[in-house]
Amino acid sequence: MAGDPDHEVGVVAGEFAAVAVSIDHAGNGPRLRLEDLSGGKVAYLDALELETLAWLPREQLAVLLDPSHHRWRDPAAGPEN
Repeated sequence: MAGDPDHEVGVVAGEFAAVAVSIDHAGNGPRLRLEDLSGGKVAYLDALELETLAWLPREQLAVLLDPSHHRWRDPAAGPEN
């Protein structure tokens, strides 16, 4: 959209998550902008990262899908926890 740095695609929601998806044009090139609607965390994925996800076998996503690896960790506990 002219003058609008983000082009909203929509919201992807399910039982455990809701994410707003848009295309961001403010960086060096277009990238996917993902916003966790429950916590406000924003992440950006460029074309190479998206292609990697498309080719990644589902079983290798298991570690990424476990929220205990990053999301629910206590930052005060240090890197070992």
